Amino acid sequence: MARINTLAIIGVGLIGGSLSLALKASGSVGRVVGVGRSRANLDEALKLGIIDDVVSIEVAAKADVIFVATPVAQMGTIFGALKPHLGAASIITDGGSTKQDVLAAAQSNLGDRVGAFVPAHPIAGTEKTGASAAFPTLYRDRKVVICRHDSVDPEAVNRVSDMWTAAGANVFPMTAKAHDDVFAAVSHLPHLLAFALVDMLAASPSADDYFKFAASGFRDFTRIAAGSPEMWRDISAANRVALRQQLADYRARLDAFDQWLAGGEARDIEQIEASFSRASHARNAWQRHIEHGESMPRLGAGGQEE
Repeated sequence: MARINTLAIIGVGLIGGSLSLALKASGSVGRVVGVGRSRANLDEALKLGIIDDVVSIEVAAKADVIFVATPVAQMGTIFGALKPHLGAASIITDGGSTKQDVLAAAQSNLGDRVGAFVPAHPIAGTEKTGASAAFPTLYRDRKVVICRHDSVDPEAVNRVSDMWTAAGANVFPMTAKAHDDVFAAVSHLPHLLAFALVDMLAASPSADDYFKFAASGFRDFTRIAAGSPEMWRDISAANRVALRQQLADYRARLDAFDQWLAGGEARDIEQIEASFSRASHARNAWQRHIEHGESMPRLGAGGQEE
């Protein structure tokens, strides 16, 4: 890839900081500058070598590539602040977990420079936040979705794709709508469920006993509830249409379990086991897919491969 002379990161946390460290490790970037709300976090990023300087958004707008890694609700304001100061060849991209709203914000705020905006979503992260959480291998062998739009400059898409490849990721194209539908199911819904369960238990009169005896199953299911409430609030609100559809489908499945449990007959218990079996088979197939590259089988109603 063509080396990025100056990369600006707006929001120097886990996502933006890890991109910087990955590109520095691969020799794909020269200078990295940072913009953020917290001076303490920016100072930490400087100390850790994630960024080389703290700059204003006006200066950041002149960078070769500008990576916006803030909560999605802030992006429209950031695009508007960047627009009057953009360099003639500057490219803007983002790391937001929703894409239709971010693209709409870019179209509204970047005007005739929207062609320089490449919507992207790196499918990686941990429950930790801030510059100190960043590490250079976060994106190694992980997926990054890039969503082309009608106005985008193909060369900007190529530059952003090359950047993510240099960070160790595998790039996949997807439309913004398809992206939001998919991630409502496999990311946004699981986070909502984890947050909701922990919140429910914490509010219970039996909370002390619940948390005293919670073990690995609870830990694994709720790990993502330790994530940023601000970020996940914004994601849930931004993708509420697709997320509500997934909630409705999930609620229907829970209602089916409730009916089986209420029935209590042998045939009801068999229905529970059949659902568990289908889920176990699909989960194990997915595990083999991500760990060993095996193709995901198409599963029939009985959970068996077709």
